[in-house]
Amino acid sequence: MENSLHVTLILLAAAVLVVILFRSLKLPAMLGYLLVGIVIGPHGMGMIADSAGTRNLAEIGVVFLMFSIGLEFSLAKLTTMRRIVFGLGAAQVVLTLAGVVAALAILGIDWRIGTVLGGALAMSSTAIVSKMLADKLELNSLHGRQVIGVLLFQDLAVVPLLILIPALAGGPGEMAAGLTVALGKAAVVLAILLYFGQRPMRAWFHLVASQKSSELFVLNVLFITLGLAFVTEMAGLSLVLGAFIAGMLISETEYRFQVEDNIKPFRDVLLGLFFVTIGMKLDLSLVYAHLLWVALVLVLLIVFKTLVIAGLSRLFGSDTGAALRTGLDLAQGGEFGFVLLSLAAPLNLVPEPMLQTVLAAMVLSMLAAPFIIERSEHIVRHFSGAEWLARAMDLHNVAVQSMASNQHVVVCGYGRSGQNLARLLDSEGFSFIALDVDPKRVKEAAAAGEHVVYGDATRREVLTAAGLLRARALVVTIADSALALRILSQVRELKPGLPVVVRMLDDTELEVLREAGATAVLAEILEGSLMLASHTLVLLGVPLNRVLRRIRDTREQRYSLLRGFFHGASDEIEDAAHDEQRFLHSVLITQGAAAIGKTLGQLNLAACRVEVKAVRRPGITAQAPQPAARIEAGDVLVLYGTEHDCASAEIRVMQG
Repeated sequence: MENSLHVTLILLAAAVLVVILFRSLKLPAMLGYLLVGIVIGPHGMGMIADSAGTRNLAEIGVVFLMFSIGLEFSLAKLTTMRRIVFGLGAAQVVLTLAGVVAALAILGIDWRIGTVLGGALAMSSTAIVSKMLADKLELNSLHGRQVIGVLLFQDLAVVPLLILIPALAGGPGEMAAGLTVALGKAAVVLAILLYFGQRPMRAWFHLVASQKSSELFVLNVLFITLGLAFVTEMAGLSLVLGAFIAGMLISETEYRFQVEDNIKPFRDVLLGLFFVTIGMKLDLSLVYAHLLWVALVLVLLIVFKTLVIAGLSRLFGSDTGAALRTGLDLAQGGEFGFVLLSLAAPLNLVPEPMLQTVLAAMVLSMLAAPFIIERSEHIVRHFSGAEWLARAMDLHNVAVQSMASNQHVVVCGYGRSGQNLARLLDSEGFSFIALDVDPKRVKEAAAAGEHVVYGDATRREVLTAAGLLRARALVVTIADSALALRILSQVRELKPGLPVVVRMLDDTELEVLREAGATAVLAEILEGSLMLASHTLVLLGVPLNRVLRRIRDTREQRYSLLRGFFHGASDEIEDAAHDEQRFLHSVLITQGAAAIGKTLGQLNLAACRVEVKAVRRPGITAQAPQPAARIEAGDVLVLYGTEHDCASAEIRVMQG
């Protein structure tokens, strides 16, 4: 028991410290977990042994990952992307696998080893690539859609590879028979579960959900996931195949998104443990002894996959720039490659030195992936004149649209909010030009005669081409503070006095955006509160002119009375994206509190980075109290700040 607790504490402490470091450096946490495994594993500092219990727990992490992939598996989604997924994606996996088998066959190495290594090296990192593309707002770009399509096929290709690898461990006769039996079992199990399982699954989830118990719902999700994984394992298949099927079945029900939210904490924690165990497998001494081979495999992996994927992308109609960026984004190894290697390791299919060499090269390629993806545009510009031409054409199209405009409005983002704004501007006779990075949306809107062009509003040259220097105002309709800050920095340099309106979901970054140069920041939650209050007051009989005056006064005070809210459990999901969420917190002044008899000025709660929004006494509420206000026993102070700052202020108020 002591030993287990000791190991757990070491693992948790190392993981927390390293993940904090990697998130501070804007790197994926998964790379931090790999580093933890390398450092504290049996081949590093030897603080944790590579035990069967740890490996089994880590395998459950992969089970939940495959379950999440199953949730994303949609026949409708595959139909719209079928050419990319089953054309480009399938060609990439087959050619990469065949290339590795052929290269190793030339060196006299058994084709079965080549199949295992080829399948592993054909995988790319869904976790790293999807996050990087999302951060760069490139998921809807041409190369972004191709990348996602290839990743989707790779995820699907893992399933037959998981069946194939155990069959390769037997002799030729046993292998053929084992593979036939495995594929037959897989077909039968898939047919039964997918064809006959959808209706019972929906009915069962209806029954569980009708009990209105969140604990029961989570328990049911865990039961279904692990239960179907157990069924497929008993059928001679893999755990992860069952989890994948479970995800597919639930994806067809209306409970898909609730299930995804419930399973995410289990998946992320256990998947982190899986990557720790992968790092533990890396024998640094063996890697050092074969350092040249590791470096060679690393270079060949990145170069070979880049060329194969870029070449295939060109065959599927992409221009050179988009094809090269697709190849660079997918050039690294992936998490499912580790899954395949961990499955092959106990079967002794691949010699240990070769396994360690490939494993090390894959880990290093994933460490390099964020830097390659971040610099991919610059790399492509260096090698492809077509990319320069494409960028120039984009700017030309923007300039052509804005050339005749003067005193117009530049709209950054043409989603639902941007389109509603555009219609109102048009109805009032104001000219505008909208910029958006979704090529499908731009194409359809432009075909309908809308003044929208493809362009990244965070780029100086795009804003200049959109006529920013001649514009009357600029509006950021995308509720993304990081993107808004980048746009504001460009506007501040190009035309500092230009009025800029920024849309946000809440007031978290209100002051930051104002300091960055935003003329007005409209928070949807706050505006919704104003509309809710106005309708309620009118229904209660308050005269309309008084209601309008209240709304006007609140806006003139720049939301000072509405900024902040009392925190509740239902807000946790909304708060997850904000590390510094600010909210209202009430503190009751009890007898003996240090603040009794002191003024707000003497308490100096501003030193705790907290604002006193109100002081309440029985029958009296003072909004925005003055520093001279004296505190009495029984008062309630309404504080506004982060959770940490409010806690510090409460200690000062109660204890001194």
